[in-house]
Amino acid sequence: MNTVRFADQLCTPSKVVCIGRNYVEHIYELGNEIPSSMVVFNKPNSAITDTLSFISDDTRFEGEICFLMMGGVIRGIGFGLDLTKAEIQNHLKSKGLPWERAKGFNGSAVLGEFVPLDAPLESLRMTLHINGTLVQEASYELMIYKPLAMIDEIKSFMRFEDGDIIMSGTPKGVATYKIGDEFVGRIYSNDTLLVEMKRTVK
Repeated sequence: MNTVRFADQLCTPSKVVCIGRNYVEHIYELGNEIPSSMVVFNKPNSAITDTLSFISDDTRFEGEICFLMMGGVIRGIGFGLDLTKAEIQNHLKSKGLPWERAKGFNGSAVLGEFVPLDAPLESLRMTLHINGTLVQEASYELMIYKPLAMIDEIKSFMRFEDGDIIMSGTPKGVATYKIGDEFVGRIYSNDTLLVEMKRTVK
């Protein structure tokens, strides 16, 4: 089973719970409709990796604020990349079919280190730079569904195991990437850096 580092320990998430379409401008950039209810899907443990690999020419990166759950509440925070096979997802969406083939493949949840979260949720924001250029940024206030609402909705039909991860959605700026690209994802509380993930595409 794949693991993530949380403070000084390794955790084994049973799943990664992903929130889709949680930022209005990202919804518009992909030509989607604003959902009438929260979009939730899972990535299996086998999707988790700490290596950012080139998958295919159409695979997109999606930078996200990620939460680590313990005892049914948020205990840790980290940066993650939700990798998406765009052509497959577009085909599945057009047929009204599930997204697992486009979202849940091996290596599709690129997760960095998690650190204890003792900052207010309302203060959180993230940035993603690729090759030194800012390509994505997001904040708590821009989320359609806030973290506590995500947890309540998920708990209404699915149990959290200790170590499970929530990927809270991606803002505008998603795109494809190539071998050698240098990614730097950061999570802040206001202007204080909480955690950083650096990856070079292999």
